[in-house]
Amino acid sequence: MHLAGNRAETYWGYTQSIAMLLVAVLSPILGAIADYTGSKLKFLSAFMLLGVLSCVLMAFAGEGDWLLASGLMVLGSIGFSGGNTFYDAMLADGVQPELRGRISSQGYAYGYAGGGLLLLINVIMIQGWEMLGFPSKTFATQMVFITVGIWWLLFSIPILRWVKETKTPIGHQGTGEIVRAGFARIRTTFSAIKKYPELLKYMASFWFFNDGINTVIVMATIYGAGIGIETTDLIIALLITQFVGWPCTILFGKLAGRFGSKRMLYYSLLIYVLIVGLGFFMTSAAHFYALAIMVGFVQGGSQAVARSIYANLVPPSRTGEFFGFLALSSKFSSFAGPFVFSVVGTVTGSSRVAILSLVAFFLIGIFLLWKVNLDKGADEALEANVD
Repeated sequence: MHLAGNRAETYWGYTQSIAMLLVAVLSPILGAIADYTGSKLKFLSAFMLLGVLSCVLMAFAGEGDWLLASGLMVLGSIGFSGGNTFYDAMLADGVQPELRGRISSQGYAYGYAGGGLLLLINVIMIQGWEMLGFPSKTFATQMVFITVGIWWLLFSIPILRWVKETKTPIGHQGTGEIVRAGFARIRTTFSAIKKYPELLKYMASFWFFNDGINTVIVMATIYGAGIGIETTDLIIALLITQFVGWPCTILFGKLAGRFGSKRMLYYSLLIYVLIVGLGFFMTSAAHFYALAIMVGFVQGGSQAVARSIYANLVPPSRTGEFFGFLALSSKFSSFAGPFVFSVVGTVTGSSRVAILSLVAFFLIGIFLLWKVNLDKGADEALEANVD
């Protein structure tokens, strides 16, 4: 069963919106509890296992099972995004402020390298299914989902085994008391957020540009398919993005260290404006390849620098809580990008007009970023941490 018209694109947008809303509700509460108990790694493990299980079960979704696939996609997105809340928070726990930009960039770069390698293996599995002895191309595709789950599990082992976390003494409190303490810390965060005016400004900027970036990520292939780009070309474009992103993200981190994180973030967001504008006029696979290269230039670098900037603006003793708060706010805002794309696409009947609507997210983000004083914000975080 195939969905008619541009319904595949719009349904995908709604699926992503649901997943982001659920993550938004869970992350700040769990982040506060993780800070209180010193258990970021435990929460990271739980969300990772949810994502792994969702990937493996996706192998059992057949043609036409779009409801099952959508449900598993929601759970997988919760596992990925929820786990990243605790993974990102650990950047501020174990890395000196002056090194965070470089370490953050290296993390994204290695992610591009590993993800690109797995994607290449998966492409070979699907395209060469007969040579590899699979009974059908569909079966090979199902095996791809299982390999993704296994890969995710295996490469989670190093951080879970070797990274040590400082434990917070909590006495003999039960689960209910710990949960209530987590909720109390969230209430404290909301009431104390006025102590961090520069952080608030940055968060407002982040809500918009991060929403634009995430929407480009989750909607790119479905948009390309909707305007007639072949599946093989879409996969090749994804490979291009991964392998261009690997060295470019490392380079981006070095340039951020030399010219400043804020300036490099500006440049990357301006390139995104250009990417979205060109996406409106895209008509061929060659165009999609060109845009994939451009995305590879800035995607990992912009996300890495944005993460390191935020880590420098939060009080060191409350990283999980504040990264959870960022997840709450940014995931609620991230609901807007796919939702706006889907609504515009539904109303106009055109995915091209829908993709163009994302320009506004980047322009607003750039304007708000211009208002942020990063040095002042870092001082505010340290002062509040002492208090």
